[in-house]
Amino acid sequence: MLLRPLLHFIERTSLVTQIALGLLAGIALALFFPQATAQVSFFGSLFIAALKAVAPILVFILVASAIANHTPGQPTHIRPILLLYVIGTLAAAMVAVLASSLWPTTLVLREAASGSTPPGGIAEVLKTLAMNLVDNPINALLRGNFVGILAWAIGLGIALRHGSASTRNLFSDLSHGVSLIVRVVIRCAPLGVFGLVASTLADAGLAALAGYARLLLVLVGCMLFVALVVNPLIVFSQIRRNPYPLVFTCLRESGITAFFTRSSAANVPVNLALCERLGLHEDTYAVSIPLGATINMAGAAITISVLSLAAAHTLGINLDLPSALLLCVVSAVCACGASGVAGGSLLLIPLACSLFGIDAETAMQVVAIGFIIGIVQDSAETALNSSTDVLFTAAACQADERRQA
Repeated sequence: MLLRPLLHFIERTSLVTQIALGLLAGIALALFFPQATAQVSFFGSLFIAALKAVAPILVFILVASAIANHTPGQPTHIRPILLLYVIGTLAAAMVAVLASSLWPTTLVLREAASGSTPPGGIAEVLKTLAMNLVDNPINALLRGNFVGILAWAIGLGIALRHGSASTRNLFSDLSHGVSLIVRVVIRCAPLGVFGLVASTLADAGLAALAGYARLLLVLVGCMLFVALVVNPLIVFSQIRRNPYPLVFTCLRESGITAFFTRSSAANVPVNLALCERLGLHEDTYAVSIPLGATINMAGAAITISVLSLAAAHTLGINLDLPSALLLCVVSAVCACGASGVAGGSLLLIPLACSLFGIDAETAMQVVAIGFIIGIVQDSAETALNSSTDVLFTAAACQADERRQA
């Protein structure tokens, strides 16, 4: 009896509203029935697993199909999007350095992180990215190595441009089929968010966040400033009109999901679906979205800069202007390579700390603090990174439409 009204409600209610309801239900469950969160956390884990499972094959098929079926002479906007990615990441690093200088944070360093090995230098980060680029395609799909997946998809797509029409049509049909599967998975987002929120709020680690309130305030404040001030300015420079409707759309429909999945790779299907709803050029977003999940890391640049400067302030190290500028560049470069390093942005902190002569043991203590606050830091970082992928892609496409009008 209840099934029909429920299905009718789902059909008439937007996905964003359903996600909001799932969010509220998860909060209520964690507050009033915390003992039940262990059971519902399965829904969150299942949703993330489904997204991560479908994302690699979706990117591979979609990129290969887009390139293989690209009409000669039809423009794409990859170069301007790449430029926006670089500008956005570098600007985020500058905001983080400025905020950390205005509101310096000190840390209580106790235990060093264990079980993880940071990269020895930027050269090692770039080497890891290069090795991922030539990874076996089957292994790349299994590990979710988007650098390798993109390389093989682009190569195969270029090769298939000279193939038969039936082969290109096959890839086009596969693209539509995988996209349909993705839409089914995304419809489960409200249930997934419900499980993720309930399990996260019931986590005992939340109590430890109070001791790092100032650090979190600087981190999240920088990310909000970039999302609501810096990014809109960058978008306005492209589309020459009020950027906030587009900004809020991306934050609402991409950022919220990314906040709870805490995975840019898992959010790739969500972003591709959003680009389709925005009416963007498929040949463009099929490449720019998975590419952005790999190299567009404004949130990671903020994390690296803020935590590195917190370590410097704790040790009484003064930051001069040349060092600040160098830190911005290093943070931006490291952030772009974060997806190629196990542990992401946190394990790249020792690289930035080395600029100030901070030893590896102390730097790894800062990494340990990063893992403690990761419940909030990683969620906010992923939300900024992933929503910006769609934002800059849409800005470049709309800028081209404005110039042609």
